[in-house]
Amino acid sequence: MTDPVIEKDVAVPARVPLSNEPLGILASAKAGQRNVLELIPEIATRQPMLSGRTGKRWHMVIDPGALKRVLRDKVEDYPKSTVTKLILEQAIGDSLFVAEGPEWMWQRRTAAPVFSHRNVAALAPVMTAAAERSSERIARAHGRATDLFSEMVAATFEVISDVTFSGGEGFDRNAVHRAIEDYIGNAAKVSLLDILGVPGWVPRPGRMLAGGAMREMKRIADTAIDERRAAGARPVPDLLDLLLEGEDPKSGRRMTTSELRDNLLTFIVAGHETTALTLAWSLYLCAFDASVQEAARAEAQAVLGDRAAVAGDIGNLPLTRRIVDEALRLYPPAAFLSRTAMAEDTLCGREIRPGDTVVLPIYALHRHHMLWQNPDQFDPSRFADPKAIDRFAYLPFGDGPRICIGANFALQEAVIILATLLARHKFTLVAGKAPKPVMILTLRPEGGVWLQVDPAP
Repeated sequence: MTDPVIEKDVAVPARVPLSNEPLGILASAKAGQRNVLELIPEIATRQPMLSGRTGKRWHMVIDPGALKRVLRDKVEDYPKSTVTKLILEQAIGDSLFVAEGPEWMWQRRTAAPVFSHRNVAALAPVMTAAAERSSERIARAHGRATDLFSEMVAATFEVISDVTFSGGEGFDRNAVHRAIEDYIGNAAKVSLLDILGVPGWVPRPGRMLAGGAMREMKRIADTAIDERRAAGARPVPDLLDLLLEGEDPKSGRRMTTSELRDNLLTFIVAGHETTALTLAWSLYLCAFDASVQEAARAEAQAVLGDRAAVAGDIGNLPLTRRIVDEALRLYPPAAFLSRTAMAEDTLCGREIRPGDTVVLPIYALHRHHMLWQNPDQFDPSRFADPKAIDRFAYLPFGDGPRICIGANFALQEAVIILATLLARHKFTLVAGKAPKPVMILTLRPEGGVWLQVDPAP
């Protein structure tokens, strides 16, 4: 994919070419290795539900009512799929993201206060400082093209490491970042064994290769946690302090070092990767539509002047927020979810059997022709009235009891950084350098997001 696609005389931003032919087992395995979204057929953007068999029975659910049933009404009957757990457990253990049932429930009760509105707002100065540093780095690239995805990864990793291990003593940021990149590149791909339903105790070579880096990352995190426990909380508590102090209000249970580590690594992996992607895609979309970028810049400059954005500005930056929302619609970081049915059920009039794989193709949901007008087009104005959008037609953070615990954190960070950058810099597309959306663990821009950067007018 090089330049914008022309659809009905209107240019649309980069998208995944979905399949028009059913895929067999080997073709599905190759697609899973190359780009998980290639497993979604084009017809999924026009039908409420698809069913089939590729090694085992599967159902692809796009109907908002059925999604509500899976994610909220019958959530205990649809735990995360075996494949999801096989991919993630090596990195983040039995943490909040992977755990099920009572083990998940007590961790959620313990961690929920950590991400309260008050605590998230208190962490905003870290985001503002990271926005300043990112803006300074981008200014040094004025007059040429630069990879904004790489820059957003750097900015958001600064944020998550500062709010997780403030001070950084004993925490090797570069080693942790390398381990995360290595894991996503080698271990997070769906294998043929996964598609065939082979039990998890059978080794997957890619995940074995990433084991050493993950063990080192866990060792670094364990050391930092033990040192903080001995030293005590900081004057302004960070996420680690808050989790160390947290306890399950029902049982009084507190997290052990390994439980703290797995959850902190979950926040680090999810917290920086997903927000970096949201920002990179947002900047690409602003470069794609110069009129939207100009309007957002005018908004940001009027609110900020020459300073970086702070938490108190967010309510005065509605267009910036709508750009973020639209980027999350077109390029949801978690674009392909899967569950394993544990009980008999009926979705969209179809029989669901225990053991069936239930796929939630968020990418197709967000581009569904029955739910969105001109779904492939970039149009932030569609979020001018959020109440007009079906709650289960837009799921960038999931929904139900397992909705992303860090959603408010991510949105606050994205608006602060995006507004700061748009107020100070102009971003322009580079011919032949359009990003290619590819999903392995998250929906990434293959090859980066290369944009020409110049001073803002």
